Amino acid sequence: MASYRKFAYVYDELMEDMPYPDWIRFARTAWERHGMPKSVVDLGCGTGSITIPLVNSGFEVTGIDLSADMLAVARRKMEGTPQGVRLFREGSVRWVQQDMTEWAMPEPVDSVISFCDCLNYLLEEDDIVRTFRRTYEGLKPGGTFLFDVHHPNTLIRYEEEQPFVWDEPRVGYIWTCARDPFRNEIEHHLTIFAREEENGPGLYRRFEETHTQRAYDPAWMKSELLKCGFREVNCYADFEWVEAGDDAARLFYVAVK
Repeated sequence: MASYRKFAYVYDELMEDMPYPDWIRFARTAWERHGMPKSVVDLGCGTGSITIPLVNSGFEVTGIDLSADMLAVARRKMEGTPQGVRLFREGSVRWVQQDMTEWAMPEPVDSVISFCDCLNYLLEEDDIVRTFRRTYEGLKPGGTFLFDVHHPNTLIRYEEEQPFVWDEPRVGYIWTCARDPFRNEIEHHLTIFAREEENGPGLYRRFEETHTQRAYDPAWMKSELLKCGFREVNCYADFEWVEAGDDAARLFYVAVK
């Protein structure tokens, strides 16, 4: 999995167009159907772009991420407002550095979410299964596990449509891809240019990032969730409550313990 060290500090600017409200809306709809939680774990929380709105809405959320730098950015964002300071002091949010394949909480929680294709960064089937098992164990009876992943065909489209270019005043990138069809795995190579404000206008810092993702067969994913003990598993397409087909870009899983 990627370390996100330098990337963490430009991540929010690069991801500002991501549909975070849609992920939150999907979660709320799932909770309305299967039970509104009080305690939530956000696996792969990154810089807290989903965690923080949930905390501000009254949920008790623990953000878990492997990257200390991502968590540092999330803490800074959360504590940058009087409301964030108050909620942090009240214990409504916690930030924990853990591997999602081994995550653990002192007590089971009502719901676990993992959005923005976090599980695609797990590159071996065993790691997916370990994450499913840990999540099942970390949920209360009746709890929900909500996550999204890239459909395998999405990685094919990435390779076909590359290169991608982002050019904004403060940050930009050149993004190319290389796919391994035998493993349904893709390497994203990013050359990022971030403006260095402290050194004067027009100066940019260049750094390289490589992020690898793997897509898994949807039927296998559902089967492994059921093997872990989840009593109900459904797969939907692209933020919508419709059955996912091969034309879906993102697969949304709702698993109930």
